This record gives sequence, structure tokens and C-alpha cells, in this order.
Amino acid sequence: MAETLTQNSQDEIFGHPKGLFILFFTEMWERFSYYGMRAILVLYIVAEVDGKNPGLGWTNGEALELYGWYTMLVYVLSIPGGLLADKLLGQKKTVLLGGILLCLGHGVLAIEEMWAFYTGLVLIILGVGALKPNISTMVGGLYKKGDIRRDKGFTLFYIGINIGAFLSSIIVGVVGETIGWHYGFGLAGIGMVLGQTVYMAGQKHLKHVGNFIGDNKEQAANSKNPLTKIEKDRILVMLLSFVIIIVFWGAFEQAGGLMNIYTMEKIDRSLFGIIIPASVFQSANAFFIIVLGTFVAGVWAKRQLKGKEASTLFKMGLGVIIMGTGFLAMSAAAIQADSSIDGKGAMIFLIIAYLFHTIGELFASPTALSFITKLAPAKYASLMMGAYFAATGFGSKLAAVVGGLAEGAGELQIFTGIFIFTLLFGGLIIALLKPLKRLTHGAEDIEGTSHEETEGFELADKGGV
Repeated sequence: MAETLTQNSQDEIFGHPKGLFILFFTEMWERFSYYGMRAILVLYIVAEVDGKNPGLGWTNGEALELYGWYTMLVYVLSIPGGLLADKLLGQKKTVLLGGILLCLGHGVLAIEEMWAFYTGLVLIILGVGALKPNISTMVGGLYKKGDIRRDKGFTLFYIGINIGAFLSSIIVGVVGETIGWHYGFGLAGIGMVLGQTVYMAGQKHLKHVGNFIGDNKEQAANSKNPLTKIEKDRILVMLLSFVIIIVFWGAFEQAGGLMNIYTMEKIDRSLFGIIIPASVFQSANAFFIIVLGTFVAGVWAKRQLKGKEASTLFKMGLGVIIMGTGFLAMSAAAIQADSSIDGKGAMIFLIIAYLFHTIGELFASPTALSFITKLAPAKYASLMMGAYFAATGFGSKLAAVVGGLAEGAGELQIFTGIFIFTLLFGGLIIALLKPLKRLTHGAEDIEGTSHEETEGFELADKGGV
């Protein structure tokens, strides 16, 4: 027993598997590359062709349309990415393939040619589709059944994502806006290379997760059996949670689209005589997550210990409401901009909006990842995670469609409309909480037990040991 405890302690850092930190830093650099490019993509597209830092010169509507298709496909491709892992390569090798495609995509984007622009976007779409669902699934596979550290592990993983997003929005944003867009794209690519290096160097800590299980006879036999009533009910809840995800990101992703353009055009960005690049404000969300992430997770943990409502569905419904409330601040900015001489709104409204968006995200998003790993049947592990990210993609496309309406309806109407809709939608989720929770069959009430209906990711991963 003492030898086992010693071995377990050697395989952990800060009470979590060492593999978590390999995936943490891999995802951190992958998100550095993605969010760095995201911060400047729309701004590059709408920048004047003959300006100091020339862009493509498209209209706001055209830029948001391309941005919507791009951000949707990035996540929708998570479904074939999950299938590729489940049916052919396993999660570990699919993440490796995705990383290679991302390195190539960001490298090509650094070339100042239109063919390179479109080719780079396609490669990034394919790369994120392969990497994103499978690296998240591997995080779930690091923990045994009923391990109460799982939610905290996903929160740490989520913080890693946002460290990368925070750094990239500042570094890539400043370089892209002030030196040259393609230098920014190239810098994002360097971040991806670093992430790929960490992942390849840390394989010894990931031996027991993400392996291909197609040749496991027991698992193959199980995959032919029909779903049980409990599994069907849980899948139904997951599908309903995907609708929540679409609505949430349909509002939240205004940050990279309409809010990004609005910040550039109608927010007073001067501070002590310095004009802050619009893309830098993309770092506010990530900064707030890093600062508030563990605090919010701790609050929910204490609430759960006291026996109060702390289910994922409750967090998601409340998160939608809080995130939507942030658009009231954007409405205030729009009112000020419309009435001021210079046509600008105050920076503080933008910061308040991002603060509310962040709190809402911390309620709804990190635990949603863990929620999927608890409800998904083992044989559909990566596919369900892929479907989750596909829902995120549809939300991003919805965000672009709604944001594009601002050209005709006006920003004030769009911001206020988003607030009203999210308030009503989030309230509906909370009102339906009890029947929805019944369909989970206690998946979130059996942490710390060895109930056979719990998470199936670990069982899937055992096939490759």
C-alpha cells in the first residue's frame, strides 16, 4: 500500500495527474495561436487596402459573414475529428495530427497572398477539428470513475486555455495592428509550434489515455449493443444542453465579431494619451477568467457541500443570464456614442461587459465539458465531445448572423435584444431544471462512488494500456 501511494504521488503535481499539465500547456499554446489570430482576423479583413497597415478592405457585413463561417467550421469539424479518433487513430494520435495541421495553417497565413489566406484558414479549421474535442476528452480520461478532482481538473485546464488567450490578444494583437497583420499571424504560428513541442515531449505522462481501442474485443462487443434507457435519457439531456451552448455562444462570440469592430470604430480607446489597439481588449475576458476562475469554482464547490443547487444545468442557465446582462453595458456604450460629439462610447462600458461575460462563461462553460464526460456513453466518447464543440460552432455562426444585422438595425438594438433574449432563455432553463435533472439519472450525484453508470472515458482508455 505504501509503495502504491508513493507511486501515485510521483505521478501527480499539486494533487493532479502530470498528464493534466502536459495537456494544459499544449492547449495553452494552441489557444494562444487560435485566439491571437481570432483577435485580428476581422480587423484585418475590414482594414483599408491602401492604409498604413493594409488589409482586405471588406465591409463589416462581409467580414462578419466570413468570420461566422470560419468560427462555425472550426468547431463543427470536431465531429469528424471525434469520429477519426474513435474509429481509426485514437485521441492521442488525432491530437498530434491536429497540431501538425495547425502549425502548417498558421505558417501559411503569414504569407501575404489571398491563396495563402484561404488555405491557412482551411488548414486551421481541419487542425482545430482534430485537436479540440480529443484533447478535452483526454483530460476526462486522466481521472478514474467518481474522482471528485475531475471538475477541478477541467477548471485548471480551462485556465490554461485562457492564459494562452490573454497573452495572444495582447502580443499578437499589438504586433498585428501596429507592425503588420501577417506578422501577427506568423507570431500565432510560433505559439502553435511551442504547443506541439510540449505535447510530443510529454507523451510518457499520457501513456494510459487517448489510445485507440478499436481492437479491444470487449469494447467492440459493447458498442454493438443498443443504448440503455438511462443512456438514451442522458443523450437527450446532452442534446438539450447543446441548445443552451448554441444560445450562449451566439451571444458571447459577439466579442470577436461585432464587439471587436464596434471597439475599433465607436469606443474611446485613449488612455493617458495612448490609443489602445482594439484587439487588446480581447484579453479582458481571459484576464478575468484567470483571476476569477478558481474563486468561482470554489464557490460552487462550497455550495455543493452545503447541499444547495449546484448542478451543471443550473450553472448553465444562470450563466446565460449573467453573460447576457453584460450587453446592457454595451447598450449604455451605444447610447453614449450616439449622443456624444465624437461618436464614441466610454471604455469602462466595454470592460464591464467583458466582466459579466466572463462570470457567465465561468458558470456555463468549464463544467459543461465535465458534464459531457459524465453523461456520454463510452462508445460515443469523442463523438459527443465533438458534438459539444459543433454546438459551439453553430453558436459562433449565429453570433455572426446576429452581429451582421447591426448594419441595418443599429448596435443599440442588437445589444439590447441580446440581453432580453438571454434573460428569458436562461430563466426558462432554470424553470425546467427539475425534469431535466431527472433525465440525467443522478450522473452528477454519484461522484466519489464506483457506480457503473458513471463516466465511461476511463473504460475506453484502458483498452490501449
